[in-house]
Amino acid sequence: MNGDKELLQLTKQLLAYNAALSERFEKVKESGTSGDFYREVKPFADEVKEINDKWKTKAVKWVHANTPRNLYAGQIESAHEHMESISVQAFFPQTGRTGFINLAASSKYVLNHVIMLLTKEERES
Repeated sequence: MNGDKELLQLTKQLLAYNAALSERFEKVKESGTSGDFYREVKPFADEVKEINDKWKTKAVKWVHANTPRNLYAGQIESAHEHMESISVQAFFPQTGRTGFINLAASSKYVLNHVIMLLTKEERES
């Protein structure tokens, strides 16, 4: 169960990053100014990557161990890739709006689904 709590915490952290990245993307689009790569982009992307990689490992193990309905390891892999992409794309005004929004929404959906399944499991035990 302790692993589930850590997975829940990592998932919530990624959801917060997702929201922050969406906000950042809108500001960058509005201003037309890219983030400084070494001062802003790389440190933030590295921070997201560390949490994202831990999350993927734990989430894939959890999915294999619990076989939840309507959640598959492939969705975890996709959400992981999407978070990695948007953690960099959010800083550049030339990033396409539709593509960014789709990646952010897709990963947000999976993250929320994981949270819902973990909290449901918690209530039932």
